[in-house]
Amino acid sequence: MLVEQGFDLYMERDAASTIHYPDNRYTASGVNICQRNEALACDIVIHLAPLSPDDIKRMRRGAMLLTLLSLNRITRESIEALLSRHIITIAIDLISDNKGNLPFADILAEIDGRAAMARAASLLADSVHGKGILLGGVTGITPCEVTVIGSGIAACAAAKSAAGAGALVRVFDNDVYRLRQTERELDNRTVTSALHPRVFENALRTADVVIYTGIDPTPVIDSNTVGLMKRGVIIFDLSKDCGKAFPSIPTIDLALASPLDISLTEPSRACYINAGNAVARTAAMALSNTFATMLHSITDNADGFNSALRMVPGLQSAALTFLGKPTNADIAALVGRRCIDIGIYLTLS
Repeated sequence: MLVEQGFDLYMERDAASTIHYPDNRYTASGVNICQRNEALACDIVIHLAPLSPDDIKRMRRGAMLLTLLSLNRITRESIEALLSRHIITIAIDLISDNKGNLPFADILAEIDGRAAMARAASLLADSVHGKGILLGGVTGITPCEVTVIGSGIAACAAAKSAAGAGALVRVFDNDVYRLRQTERELDNRTVTSALHPRVFENALRTADVVIYTGIDPTPVIDSNTVGLMKRGVIIFDLSKDCGKAFPSIPTIDLALASPLDISLTEPSRACYINAGNAVARTAAMALSNTFATMLHSITDNADGFNSALRMVPGLQSAALTFLGKPTNADIAALVGRRCIDIGIYLTLS
């Protein structure tokens, strides 16, 4: 699609091997397969994981980088390199459309919710590292209990998958209106509850799977509560601030390691993060059309990156760095600098 729109595309050799697409599938569509350095030297670079400082130094000065916010993975050195090279860094998960939706973030949230339940079901059924049980049970056997914390897109996707498999699902949130909307969306197939301390603790005690998707304020589930939870409970954190809800247990990043290599028997407990990375091909396919539409808007409706930021809805709020300055409060805090309003620069440039 991008080649047909007139883009010259360069892709790092074997970049798509993790989604089982060979390079020749791309060359047949007009993509130039190249070494990493050549791909990094393009005007627009798509790299969802944070780039290393060495990679950023290989980028063209003033280029545009499309990535994910990844506050728990980006380093101070990488941010300083982005600022030094005057890279225009856009976090795709912060991009909004003209209706206020977050197309990239919403897609990723839905994938995370469904992927978490798929992996949880696999882990429960594993007779070596898990309990050797089915998520939904069978006739005459009580199904597994799933506790979902939050009621956004990721929470609804996880609850829908669990309920569809036959599990008993409880959804907790401190926003009653969102809970009511969740009940309607799930056709009353789940039990919803406000975060009443005693009710919430009882649900955690009996849960076979716990999915945390992020609510404000973050509920801190301390070591005493974790100690009361079932042996072999599967815990996923799908929030942006991974690990804050379960500070007493280690996290396992599914972007870097397979949970099948980790024993879930006591005394070990783990909290899995980045669930969507377990289904990289689904994520790539789901994001592709949105990328094609956005890149077309950048080049078709604007003359240069600065104009694109003015004209394409939702890009300004997604900018992390611009003209050597941090334009996102979280990124500015990581490097100890003052956050600059990007609107001021766009007006003057």
